[in-house]
Amino acid sequence: MSLPYQTLQWDENLIRRYNLSGPRYTSYPTAPQFQSGFDPEHWQRAVAAGNRSQRPLSLYVHIPFCSTICFYCGCNKIVTANHKRTEPYLAALKREIGLQAAHVDRDRPVNQLHWGGGTPTYLDDAQMASLMEHIRAEFPLRKDDQGEYSLEIHPQTVTPARLDYLRALGFNRLSFGVQDFDKEVQKAVNRFNDEAEVAELVSASRALGFRSLNLDLIYGLPKQTRTTFTKTLDTIIQLRPDRISLFNYAHMPNLFKCQRQINAAELPEPQEKLRILHDSILQLQSAGYIYIGMDHFALPEDELCAAQRQGSLQRNFQGYSTNGDCDLLAFGVSSISALDGLFVQNHKEINLYQEALQNGEPAFTKGMLLTSDDMIRREVINQLICQFKLDFKTIETRCGIHFADYFAVELEALQPLVADGLLELDTTGITISNAGRLLIRSVCMIFDAYLKKEAQNTAPLYSRII
Repeated sequence: MSLPYQTLQWDENLIRRYNLSGPRYTSYPTAPQFQSGFDPEHWQRAVAAGNRSQRPLSLYVHIPFCSTICFYCGCNKIVTANHKRTEPYLAALKREIGLQAAHVDRDRPVNQLHWGGGTPTYLDDAQMASLMEHIRAEFPLRKDDQGEYSLEIHPQTVTPARLDYLRALGFNRLSFGVQDFDKEVQKAVNRFNDEAEVAELVSASRALGFRSLNLDLIYGLPKQTRTTFTKTLDTIIQLRPDRISLFNYAHMPNLFKCQRQINAAELPEPQEKLRILHDSILQLQSAGYIYIGMDHFALPEDELCAAQRQGSLQRNFQGYSTNGDCDLLAFGVSSISALDGLFVQNHKEINLYQEALQNGEPAFTKGMLLTSDDMIRREVINQLICQFKLDFKTIETRCGIHFADYFAVELEALQPLVADGLLELDTTGITISNAGRLLIRSVCMIFDAYLKKEAQNTAPLYSRII
């Protein structure tokens, strides 16, 4: 049996020792490294390079609006009951899509499309249809339904009839933000989902031919216990989604103001939180789900599992992906584009975002040109976090380095992790142990050249690993 399919080994002493705060590595370098005053010409040159290589495209669209506030949320969002606020934003969004599309070769296929938020289904049907029509006019969306075209959904914002409408628009994958079914937990975080309604939506999504269904859950929420979360997970397992995301709630009220409405005294104690995670892993594995890594589980037949078996799994700003070969173009407030060797991020304030586009200016305000060292380390971190192993020869061939010389300091820094059983290390490569897979971020951090600089910051930038 290959490594990714072995049952995870739970080593609580190891977890306590290595449960540090660190990046989630949806990118390397991570967003705190982006610099302001980014030159638009760098973006234009990166797009032109993608045109020459005919790299396929991944498009991300950020819809920041929500009707109600979820107290745990760390997303860039605008909570408002005034739906008229969407109109100037959608106008700016369409303008940005057109401005970017003007630089992109029309022959490059869009293999991935994702609408995130906020709550994308805050938009009404006519607005969603108009936005999708605009995207189709500017970019060559696939007509064979084989692209990964996904949408994040708060279950309370849709009905089976609306799912039918979304399918007709071209979406073929859904991600429902469930978080927890326990009523007391829902009250504590102001997020409400009814079990029967979610079950009805899951059934409808299958009948309508959505090709993949993900359900998001969060452990570590206020008033959550091992008993209550086991019941939630039992219900989720009965629904049998293709994928389950089990996220760690990171209480960081200094960064996210809405979290100040959570009563910290009601959060589970660290020991209880660990037991919730342990129980959940056992439940999911017993039900046949495979631990992909970094909070993600999938059924064995899912494409993520297949990609991990084949060694082609990638990680980007949407999490684990089978489309790592794409240039990611992102639209909307705070969104981040990732081209080969370049990251750019849009304004985080909606007024600044809209003003820039009204003036015909690029929406992005920060960015980063990757150095050769950045790209080498990105390759190393991606392989570790996606495959739980690293072959030195592969990196040497791709990057033109001698691994032992280039990473002499890092290999020495790995020795305590070897002694503690997180990984095996020899002259050919690194293999993460079963006990180390839950702590893969701590291994990747060894290869992060920016963390020493960030350690000087007094305010925490990242959540704990578990």
